Amino acid sequence: MQPSRFGWMDDSPTSPNGTGLRTEAASLTDAGAFVTAAGFQPDEVSGTHVTGHIEIDASHHTPWGIVHGGVYATAIESAASIGATTAVRADGMVAVGLTNTTHFLRSITDGHVTIEAEAINQGRTQQLWKVDVRDARDRLLAHGEVRLQNVTPV
Repeated sequence: MQPSRFGWMDDSPTSPNGTGLRTEAASLTDAGAFVTAAGFQPDEVSGTHVTGHIEIDASHHTPWGIVHGGVYATAIESAASIGATTAVRADGMVAVGLTNTTHFLRSITDGHVTIEAEAINQGRTQQLWKVDVRDARDRLLAHGEVRLQNVTPV
């Protein structure tokens, strides 16, 4: 492993047990077309805390001109999953979401939003994370909690 801005980087795209599951830093933060379309960009990642941001624009809107709640739910799930997997990765595990409860509190149409995720409880088999989404004026736009299962890929 070599250091990166996310704390670790694996030279190999496979997990320690050889399953082919991608768990290197880039795979955790470059999560594919769905998360990319939502616009979530991690800024700092550790096994207990994740921060990131989204630049909200018209591509995130519902037909009514406000941000689609799925954008926030995706950012909340992604931040918690990235942090939770970072926490168990050294044990050859990944964390997968079991529940995502997202509360939508305020709508916006555009601007910079920040995402901050923090581990509430990290056990041997499950984790619970809380995540807040705030606008540039530090107003709470959405709040979520994600329960995750720590699993060893087969």
